Amino acid sequence: MTIELMRLGSAVVEYHDGIGVDHDLSPRPFLTATTPLGVAVTQVEPGDHRHHLGVSAAMPDVNGTSFWGGRTYVRERGSLMLDNHGMQQVTSRDVRDGTIVEQVVWRDALGATLLDEERTITVRPGDGVWEVVWASRLTAPEQDVSFGSPQTNGRPGAFYGGLFWRAPFPEARVRTADGSGVDAAHGSLSPWICLDAEDASLVGASTNGLPWFVRAEGYVGFGPAVAVEGRRELPRGETLHLDLAVAILERSPVDPAGVAEQLLAGVGDAV
Repeated sequence: MTIELMRLGSAVVEYHDGIGVDHDLSPRPFLTATTPLGVAVTQVEPGDHRHHLGVSAAMPDVNGTSFWGGRTYVRERGSLMLDNHGMQQVTSRDVRDGTIVEQVVWRDALGATLLDEERTITVRPGDGVWEVVWASRLTAPEQDVSFGSPQTNGRPGAFYGGLFWRAPFPEARVRTADGSGVDAAHGSLSPWICLDAEDASLVGASTNGLPWFVRAEGYVGFGPAVAVEGRRELPRGETLHLDLAVAILERSPVDPAGVAEQLLAGVGDAV
């Protein structure tokens, strides 16, 4: 099922339930979007990484279960295709006025519950810009949970995992408050990140204070990363809050920090 959240002619922001996604891609709901002029700013199942699903909540290692899809990095063995793929199952959904509120259960490969999630996604129009705000509250209902990444499992620099945005651009220019370029942005604690492509720009912001994972060559993708220097522990009954707000623009912004400030002003309304 596909839910239309915003449309202007052929330009659209849509939410997909993820049913029918292959098992080894870690089935999960995801969002796709264009600019208000119809330029695609998300990519689903690209040939280089079929497990990238537009915008999604994707974790490579939750107590050993992959909610990222594809191969799993195993210390001293490398990236392996394992039978460890989990899935996200929506148990309730409310849709109104460009906003989706869902309850989502994260199940391991055997169907056991690892996480309960309250997810809120809001899409708002602006002057030549669309804003997407994704907020998730992840709770460990039955046991302690530990989040890892390929970096925490031994692959330096590959600390992806969290709310992740895959873009279709062949390359992008990256800016943050810490400087320009991937070297400055990757791992940065900047309150904002900006990716400029030929026909579109994305400004991302988050209230979490997490480091940015970013790629801008080979493929373009970004998101605040959950497990960087070490595994992140979530004791039973406790909640991890994640959010990612993104402005979709038709041209490179002169003041991405100002765009991000406006974005963050609306994050509280979505959680």
